[in-house]
Amino acid sequence: MSILKAEQYKYVSYLWDEEKAASLGDDQVELLLYRSNLLGADLRLTNYAGGNTSCKTIEKDPLTGNSVEVMWIKGSGGDIGTLKRSGLAGLYQNRLHALKNIYRGLEFEDEMVELFNHCIYDLKSKAPSIDTPLHGLLPFKHIDHLHPDALIAIAASKEGEAITQELFNGELAWVPWQRPGFDLGLKLEKTLADNPGIRGIVLGGHGLFTWGDTAYESYINTLDVIEKASEYLEANYGKKRPVFGGAKQESLDAARRLEVAGQLAPYLRGLASDRQTMVGHFTDDARVLEFINSNDLDKLAPLGTSCPDHFLRTKIRPLVLDLSLETLSGDAQAILDAIRPQFEAYRVDYQAYYDRCKHDNSPAVRDPNPVIILYPGVGMFSFAKDKQTARVAAEFYTNAINVMKGAEAVSSYVSLPEQEAFDIEYWLLEEAKLQRMPKEKSLSRKVAFVTGGSGGIGKAIAQKFLEEGACVVISDIDDKALAETKNEFDAKFGKDFSATANANVLEVDQIKQGLHTTKLKFGGVDIVVNCAGLSISKPLAETTIKDWDILQDVLVKGQFLVSQESVAIMRQQGLGGDIINIASKNGLVSGPNNVAYGTAKAAQQHMTRLLAAELGPDKIRVNVVNPDAVISGSKIWESGWAAGRAKAYGIKIEELPAYYAKRTVLNAEIHTEDIANGVFVFVGGLLGKSTGNVLNIDGGVPAAFVR
Repeated sequence: MSILKAEQYKYVSYLWDEEKAASLGDDQVELLLYRSNLLGADLRLTNYAGGNTSCKTIEKDPLTGNSVEVMWIKGSGGDIGTLKRSGLAGLYQNRLHALKNIYRGLEFEDEMVELFNHCIYDLKSKAPSIDTPLHGLLPFKHIDHLHPDALIAIAASKEGEAITQELFNGELAWVPWQRPGFDLGLKLEKTLADNPGIRGIVLGGHGLFTWGDTAYESYINTLDVIEKASEYLEANYGKKRPVFGGAKQESLDAARRLEVAGQLAPYLRGLASDRQTMVGHFTDDARVLEFINSNDLDKLAPLGTSCPDHFLRTKIRPLVLDLSLETLSGDAQAILDAIRPQFEAYRVDYQAYYDRCKHDNSPAVRDPNPVIILYPGVGMFSFAKDKQTARVAAEFYTNAINVMKGAEAVSSYVSLPEQEAFDIEYWLLEEAKLQRMPKEKSLSRKVAFVTGGSGGIGKAIAQKFLEEGACVVISDIDDKALAETKNEFDAKFGKDFSATANANVLEVDQIKQGLHTTKLKFGGVDIVVNCAGLSISKPLAETTIKDWDILQDVLVKGQFLVSQESVAIMRQQGLGGDIINIASKNGLVSGPNNVAYGTAKAAQQHMTRLLAAELGPDKIRVNVVNPDAVISGSKIWESGWAAGRAKAYGIKIEELPAYYAKRTVLNAEIHTEDIANGVFVFVGGLLGKSTGNVLNIDGGVPAAFVR
């Protein structure tokens, strides 16, 4: 099959491990999963959740005991890079072919999807995808359907069919663009019958089908075809004319790009969130910069993308931002005045696109704001419901850039006709898939910044936010603890949803840098938790100036500085927000040996009331959570605080948990997760009209009852 050795692949990654494959024996489904994961690991072969893979096996019919052929295929909405057996659909091949007898034609295409359910062999199957007949009506044991940029570049070029015929010497057939479905499956079946001996099929503007008798043969066939297409493109870049017509402008230097992106992100996020809150992503990838700085940007960006997988995630076209750096040096209103009209024009254009193309039964128009925003000289922003979706949208648009680059190098780029694009974007089956999506969590679309976030109460709060769907930046001064927390959260929630920032709350530059990270990673900030702190328990005579100063600085000044910088971002977004200050029961109760700590905590509480009064017009809520006696998991008890409190109460350190519990009306020990739940009460959506309040999480200490 292949004329290349593994080490000779230059444009794709050969990842097949003979020992690993051998360990799977003759289990064709496991080999399908193995091959799929390898293909999905290389974004040059296909993008996240793009493409499909399948295999066919002989199984025993559970009702008749007869041997039947079953096709195993990635289920609807899955990703081949992370595909597991639970993500497959298993269907009877004979029943799939029998659907040809009742197919009524293109006009009735959508009704076939429901009929796929009558072909299910494996009752644990995922819902079969729209690609099911494309695989089922081809006879091969193993099939790959991918969206490699190199192949789509040829498939989306004006002379794509002729290039395919010449480049592959007739070994790949060509099927013109058509929306996936049963009819396209029939066309693939006929194309194979008309072209016996071919090794694959190119779908115009869409992607590639390749196959083999074994998982390995299919894998190698796929790699060889994509490698050859990649070599062809590489040989033609700059041959006819400079890539993208050459550079129209230069990029800002790397540091300046990130500075500008961080400054701009909250404004963009706020405008992109005028219908529903969005989370952002930024990239200044070299491929993106080459495109957005080029002479061809104005020609190609309005054309839109060609592959359905691309524009389903990026909208049909991006917003190209026209904004001078001089404007960015002005005040917030000047920046908004320059950007807002561009968003308004984009929304009007999107509504006009919808009105031109809609059908009587089309779903209602969706959010008309841009998903992709290109800023020449700086980079690309993307906005979506969560970080992963925003990042993937950026990856898909980068794929689209690669396609345009290749198509322009060998011919000229051809996007999908507008009506075809609309019919994919507003396909009733696509709408049904969106309606089946699980309900969003309480903090979905929210971005949080938690100081003191790598241990104890702060870590518990960050984890609670992540569990409820938020993106979280964990800020602390302990690099080791930050790294450990990040690794733990990545394993639990995935790498997209958290980030870290080493920031001392007494250093304004470090706070700004931490929030800059928040803006670059997620577009802005919605929730700020001031949790960084320390504790010192001493009687008046033993309390030093140093003790007093550090408590006032970290607890009071730190809360002030972080709030000041955060509020500036919240105002730029115009989306409101929440500030939660972690104070203490000791700010309300006059206890012994506690003058410096209790005074600082009382100052935190009153600052909360002052900020709540001031920030109400901005819809920024400011509230206090007062913990008390949080021993298990809290960093406070690693210092001398425990010894100090034990001394104050005349007991041993090990007796503290029981002592604290017994003095509460609920006789309850308090844990870090209890504090996290208290914070969530304020930000989870049910107390959206509550500000300036105090919530005690202390088991009930009557002396601390707010009155």
